[in-house]
Amino acid sequence: MADKSMAFLEWLGQQGGEDFLRTLAERVLDPLMEFEVSNRIQAERYERTEGRQTYRNGYRERPLHTRLGTLELKIPKLRQGTYFPSFLEPRRLTEQALTAVIQEAWIGGLSTRKVDDLVQALGMTGISKSQVSALCRDIDERVDSFLNRSIEGDWPYLWLDATYLKVRKGGCVVSVAAIMAVGVNAEGRREILGIGLGDSEAQVFWTEFLRSLRRRGLAGVQLVIS
Repeated sequence: MADKSMAFLEWLGQQGGEDFLRTLAERVLDPLMEFEVSNRIQAERYERTEGRQTYRNGYRERPLHTRLGTLELKIPKLRQGTYFPSFLEPRRLTEQALTAVIQEAWIGGLSTRKVDDLVQALGMTGISKSQVSALCRDIDERVDSFLNRSIEGDWPYLWLDATYLKVRKGGCVVSVAAIMAVGVNAEGRREILGIGLGDSEAQVFWTEFLRSLRRRGLAGVQLVIS
């Protein structure tokens, strides 16, 4: 599944979604570091507790080079002691775990179990179920907002493409169609306008997908390449 996840995300990136993919990856790793630090010092940010071990002391920036692009991470610093994320240790399968969970976010929503698996694959411990749930909600909301945002301006050129993904559904591995609309505006800017998922590339599926683009504001199309 890791190879298929990477292929899917590379496909998305090539179509104009690389900025969003990098942002989403950072939004997975940054909160995980915050959770790990909170559990280590036994206090949330700005929380007053008798068991507090030390205090946060700003951040230091650290780039993480992946096939999704370079992620600009902000690693928390402590007043006493040091903190270094487990997932940056050598030989950690960070990228495989990260790309797998991002693909899940795109193709059907995340579960706490999926993110819990990610945390363990990254070598991180001590993350509570409530923290995992909060991270799931944040990722789901960001993906949903991106896929359902209003389409503004004219997009004279529209590319339609599709691929198939293997996913788990009802305890079985099945193949689903992922269709995509990529627009180019008059200034030459390319952007993913929509992604749809269905059992197959049936006509009714494509029809509803294209109508959903119109409802979201797609206008000014002069040429469609399929």
